[in-house]
Amino acid sequence: MKKLLSIIMILCALTAGAASKTPRKSKAKKARTTKVVKAPAVPRPPREPFVRRVDAPTADIKGGLTGKNIALWQSHGRYFDQKEDRWTWQRARLMGTVEDLYPQAYVLPYLIPMLENAGAYVLTPRERDTNTDEIIVDMDGGFAQKTYSEKNGQHKWQTAEGVNGFAYKKEILTGTDNPFRMGSVRQAHTVSDVSKASTACWYADFPKAGTYAVYVSYASLPNSARDARYIVNSLAGSEEFEVNQRIGGGTWIYLGSFPFAAGKSSTPVVELLNVSAEEGKLITADAVKIGGGMGNVSRSAAGGEATVSTYPRFTEGSRYWLQWAGIPSSVYSVSGGKDDYEDDYKSRGLWVNYLAGGSSELPGQKGLGIPVDLSFAFHTDAGTTSSPASTIGTLPIVYTKGDPLGNGQSRTTSKHFAEMVTDQVVSDIQTLYEPTWNRRKLRDRPYHEAMEPQVPSMLIELLSHQNFADMRYGLDPTFRFTVSRAIYKGILKYLHEKDGVPYIVEPLPVSNFSINGSGGEYILNWKGVDDPLEPTARATYYIVYERVDDGAFTELAVVDNPRLSVKVTDNRIYSYKVVAANDGGISFPSEILSLCYIPESDKPQVLVVNGFTRISGPAEVYAEGKIGFDYSEDHGVPYISDIHFTGHQTEFRPEVKWTTNDSPGHGASRATHETEVFAGNTFDFVYVHGQSIRAAGFPFISCGVDALIDRDNSNSPIIDLILGKQKEITVGTSEERKFKPFTESLKACLANFCDAGGSLLVSGSYIGSDLFDNPMSDSETRVSDSQFGHSVLGLQWRQAKATVTGKVREVKSHYGEFRGGLSITFNQQLSSDCYAVESPESFAPMDTSNASPILRYTENDYIAGVAFDPGTHRAVTLGFPFETITGGYERDALMAQILKFFTAPVGSHPGARPKVQPETIIGLATRPVVPPNPYSRNLNPRETAQRAEDEEDKLAEDRKRRKKGADSAHRPDNMV
Repeated sequence: MKKLLSIIMILCALTAGAASKTPRKSKAKKARTTKVVKAPAVPRPPREPFVRRVDAPTADIKGGLTGKNIALWQSHGRYFDQKEDRWTWQRARLMGTVEDLYPQAYVLPYLIPMLENAGAYVLTPRERDTNTDEIIVDMDGGFAQKTYSEKNGQHKWQTAEGVNGFAYKKEILTGTDNPFRMGSVRQAHTVSDVSKASTACWYADFPKAGTYAVYVSYASLPNSARDARYIVNSLAGSEEFEVNQRIGGGTWIYLGSFPFAAGKSSTPVVELLNVSAEEGKLITADAVKIGGGMGNVSRSAAGGEATVSTYPRFTEGSRYWLQWAGIPSSVYSVSGGKDDYEDDYKSRGLWVNYLAGGSSELPGQKGLGIPVDLSFAFHTDAGTTSSPASTIGTLPIVYTKGDPLGNGQSRTTSKHFAEMVTDQVVSDIQTLYEPTWNRRKLRDRPYHEAMEPQVPSMLIELLSHQNFADMRYGLDPTFRFTVSRAIYKGILKYLHEKDGVPYIVEPLPVSNFSINGSGGEYILNWKGVDDPLEPTARATYYIVYERVDDGAFTELAVVDNPRLSVKVTDNRIYSYKVVAANDGGISFPSEILSLCYIPESDKPQVLVVNGFTRISGPAEVYAEGKIGFDYSEDHGVPYISDIHFTGHQTEFRPEVKWTTNDSPGHGASRATHETEVFAGNTFDFVYVHGQSIRAAGFPFISCGVDALIDRDNSNSPIIDLILGKQKEITVGTSEERKFKPFTESLKACLANFCDAGGSLLVSGSYIGSDLFDNPMSDSETRVSDSQFGHSVLGLQWRQAKATVTGKVREVKSHYGEFRGGLSITFNQQLSSDCYAVESPESFAPMDTSNASPILRYTENDYIAGVAFDPGTHRAVTLGFPFETITGGYERDALMAQILKFFTAPVGSHPGARPKVQPETIIGLATRPVVPPNPYSRNLNPRETAQRAEDEEDKLAEDRKRRKKGADSAHRPDNMV
C-alpha cells in the first residue's frame, strides 16, 4: 500500500511539473453565479435608449452599431496581493510588457474607438483615460473643485430629499467605502420651452492642456426623464448628448474625450438643462469627473499597513475602478475583502449583470437597467510552446451550459458569437500577416468571465504574450489595428445577424492626402481606400476637420467627393484631417496636413512632405542562444502613444523557464517605465515644421509622401521632407518590406525636382543607413541609393548611433548663412511629449568644395548636418529629425538659416558647380569607400572635426585673398 501511494505521489508530481506555467494558482472555489429569474416569469420591459450624442456623424447610420451597448474589458490590472502584502501585476513582465497592460494597447486606441465610430456605446470596468490628472467637480465640496453653479428658470434646482449622491469626502477610499453614498443630488422638474430652462453648470481648472475623458453622474428616479440634455464645451466646440436618466444612475457615465486648455474654464465644461420632450419629469445633477487620475483605493493584508498602488488608475484592476464608480461591494468584493485577485476576475462578469439588471436583457434582477447587448473579455495568455519560432494562435472561450441568458435566449448564442469573432480574427491575420496562424478549438468551460454574464459573452485569448513568435506580431501597432478591426467586424456581424438586418463595415482611413494651391486659395485632395477584406467598407462621403494654429479640430465640411476648396486671408496655420464615412460608421482620421498663407511675404512657398508614415514594433534579436526584443536598438514607433511598455527585456535565453512572476524566465523585462505613456507617431509633424517655416516668413503647403509623386510641385521651389524614424522593416516572418525612407519612385521624384533647380531639406534618423548601409537592399538598389545620396544630398556615409546625449552645436561653415553658435537639444529619451531618437546619424560631405558641415554632435564632434550646393540645386540633410528639437527658438533659428541658404542668390556660394561622381560608385554593390582624409574613421573624432574646420578656415581665407585680387587675370575656379 505504501508503495502504491508512493507511485501515485510521484505521478502527481510529474504531472504538476509538466503543466503549463501559470502566474498564479488559487484555491478552487465554487463558482459564484448570479441568481436570475427566468425570462418567462418576468415580463421583459421595452428596450430603453441610453446615451446618444445628438450631432454625432454616426447618429443616424443604419448599418453600424447605433443604439447598441457593449461591455468589454482588457485583461486584468494591477492588484493588491494579501498573501504577499504588496501591490503587483497579475502576470509576469515579459517581452517589454505585461498582460495587465498589453491588451489595453488593442482596446483603448483601436477597439473602443472602432465600436464608437460605428455608433456603439461602450462600457468598461477599468479606467479608459490614461491621463494621470483627475478633476472632480461637485456641489458637495470636499476634495472636489468647488466650481459647480446653477441658473434657475421656471423650476428651481433643489436637493433631492432622501437620495444619495457622490461626494469626494475621502481622498483615499478604504474598506468598502462608496463615494456615491456620501453626498447629495440636485433635481429640477422638466420644461419643454428652452427659454424657461434651468441649467446646472460645472466649471473646471485644468492643471495642463490636453485631452480628458468626461464622465457625468446622476440619480435614476421613478420619474426621471429619458432625454436629459448635457452639453460639453471644449476647444472643439459644443457637443450635445441625450442621456436616459431612468437608467444608469449612481455611477460614472462616460460621454467622451475632449480637448481643453490649461487653466480655469470661462464657460462651463458641462451644462445640464432641464429641457425635455416629457414635461413634468425630473432631471437630476450630481458630480462630474474629468480625466483618469491615480489609484485612490487603499488595501492591506491582515494586520498590515494600508497603501494605495501609486499607479495611474488605468493600470489598476477592475475591482478598484468599480469601487470608485459606486458599484456595490457585492460585485467587486465577493471574498469579503480577503482576496483581491479573486475579487478582480470575478467582478467583471458580475458588473455586466449589475449594469443590465432590470433592463430588457436581464429583467427580474436589480441593477442599473442598461440593456447590454453583449460582453467581451480580451486576454493574451493563450499558452506556451517549446519552440520560439511557432505561434500559439487564438483561443475562444465560452460557457453554454446552465440556464438560459437573462432575456431567455439559449447560451449557445455565445458559442455562435465566439465562432464569428474568432473566425474573423484568424482569417484576417492569416490573410494579412501569418498564413499559418492557428485557430484553436473553442473551449466550452466555466471560466468566470464567460460564464457569469447573463448576456451573450465570450473570452478571447488572442495570442501568447509569453511567446516570441506571437509577440513579433503582437508588438506591431498595425497588427493590433488589424486584430481590433477584425473583432469589431465580428461583433458587428453577430449583432446584425441577430437582428436580421444587413451590416456595413466602416471605411479604412483615406490615403494620398495633399494640399495644392497658393496665394490664399487651396484645394485639399485625397483618395478613399477600399478594404480588400470587406466589400461593404467603401466610403460614400467624407468629413473634413480644420484646426487653426494650436487650437482644436472642428468639423469644417461634409463632402461627397474627395476634394475641398478652402480660402484663407491671414497668416495663421490652418491644419486639416479627413475622415471617410458610410452608413456603417466613420474611419480613423488621415494624417494631418497644414498650410500657411502670408499675404505680405515675397518669399517662395515651401512644400512640407510627410514621409514619416512608420508605426512598428521594436527591433528583434533572433540569433543562436538569444531571442527577444532590443528596445535600446530601436524602440519602434507607437501609433500616437505607447501605453503598455514596462521596460527593456533582460533575459534573452529561450531555455530559461518561468518559476514565479518575479522570476519569469525567457522574456523577463524591467519595470522602469510601466507607469508612463510615451509619444509615438502623431502624424502631425507638418505643423511643427510649419511653425518654424512661418516664423521665417515663408508660406507653405503640405502633402503626404504617397501624394508627392503625381503632384505638380511648380508652386513650391523648396521641399521639406520629414522622415522621422522612417526605416525599412519586415513584420514577423513576412518578406514584405515596409517603410523604406527612399523608394525608387521617391528618389526619382526628388531627383527631377532638384534637377529643375529645387532646394531640398531632409531630416530623419535613418537617412544614411537607408542609402548606404541597408541590409535589405539588393545590389541594384544599393547602387541607386548611394548615387542618390552622393549626387542629390552630397553625402558620404559615416555611422549610425552617432550620439546618446541629444546635444548638437552649430559650427562655422563656408556658407555664410550658417554662422555658428547655435546650441540644439533633440529628444533621445522616451517621453510623453515627443518620440525618442535611438539612432541619430553622422555623415560627411562628398566633396568639401561644394558641401560643408553645419552641425556637429557635441559628444564627439561627429557631423550632424550637411549643406550642399553643387550649382544645380541645394540640399540640407540633418542626421536627426527636425521635429524632435526640444526648443522652439532653436527650431526657428535653424529653419531660418536653412531657408536663407536655399534662397541666397545664385552664385553666392563657393564651389557651386556640378561635380562628377567618382568612378568608385559606378556599379557599387556595397557601402562606398570612405576617403582617408580629412574624415578618416581612423582619426580621433575631435581631430577630424578640427581638421575639417581648419580646412574651412583656409578656404575662407583663400576666398578673401582672391576677392581682393579680383582685378587679376586669374578668377577663382570655385566660383560660379
